[in-house]
Amino acid sequence: MSVLRCSSIGYKIGGRTIFDGISYEFEPNKVTAITGVSGSGKSSLLNILGLITNPTSGKLYLNQEVTNNWTENKRIDFWKNQASFIFQDYGVIGEESVGYNVALKGNVSKEEKNTIEKILSHVGLANRFNDSAEVLSGGEKQRLGVARAIYKKSNIIFADEPTASLDLDNRTIVVNLLKERASKGAIVILATHDEELLKECDDILRL
Repeated sequence: MSVLRCSSIGYKIGGRTIFDGISYEFEPNKVTAITGVSGSGKSSLLNILGLITNPTSGKLYLNQEVTNNWTENKRIDFWKNQASFIFQDYGVIGEESVGYNVALKGNVSKEEKNTIEKILSHVGLANRFNDSAEVLSGGEKQRLGVARAIYKKSNIIFADEPTASLDLDNRTIVVNLLKERASKGAIVILATHDEELLKECDDILRL
């Protein structure tokens, strides 16, 4: 199982300090929420943890290895094989099918398609494999992001405001699915200001 740890992480934009001195260990089997007031840097920290953005100070460790100076290829390998992202803007490729967006490839075997269809059914998107992703509603795209994370069996899941555009029923589906992934050994890290969602999390990091 992976362990993700930040040590004295700081981040500045245009000379302005967004946050500084953050040390925290994100553990498997837990859903950890990053929260704070608007502008406190929740999404910025999530992007640093996901190796999308480099911190301006401090170090980020994945399994005791410092990641700050990883090459682009090594980061891509991490994104491809270990991590999944559920973004506020969904990260959905609109011109491709729902099935393509889960597998991130066009040609899948019959076995892979069966697996994807089972996962889509699990997230409330049954019989949508061949639909264009651009016709999905905001909540459906959010659940598509979860389906992708489940299909990849990601070690680490990063989610930015994962319940922001969901009604109560779909919110419950997404929260339960993320908790299920954590129960199977994943590190799940959420950036959120949703107080109800915070109650569902195992740990909370307040900025």
